[in-house]
Amino acid sequence: MLKNKIISFVLFATVTYSASVIGALATIGFKEPWYSSITKPSFSPPDWIFAPVWTTLYLMMTIAIWFFWHSKNKDINTIYIYLIHLIFNTTWSVVFFVFHNIFLAFLVLIVLIVLIILLIVRFKRVNMLSYYLMIPYLLWCCFALTLNINLILLN
Repeated sequence: MLKNKIISFVLFATVTYSASVIGALATIGFKEPWYSSITKPSFSPPDWIFAPVWTTLYLMMTIAIWFFWHSKNKDINTIYIYLIHLIFNTTWSVVFFVFHNIFLAFLVLIVLIVLIILLIVRFKRVNMLSYYLMIPYLLWCCFALTLNINLILLN
């Protein structure tokens, strides 16, 4: 049983952090000089904060889906929603940093937030730890939405 739990954790971590890697590659490869040239709001965090925040959030997401997976009342549709949400998570970085399309990134972020809320609701029915682990992610994405809106207005 422990072996299965370790394997499932590694699989969920691999899938979740794959989104992180793709997003990071998009950011690193296409961020500059474009990102430095746009006008950012005064409350925009320094660049160095994003890597540790996202690393922590991806770990919390991995633990959340892993605990959900090992819950008695889990359902496969929630797992599918989780995987779809990761696609939107990654898509934001590609749309924003590769295509430099701030408005489309805003729309992707709205869909992502809706999916996160849906996951939170579904997690709450099955596993409270999974529910709580997703709240910081939702809050960070709402902050990102605020930044994204301001980038639209300023540019």
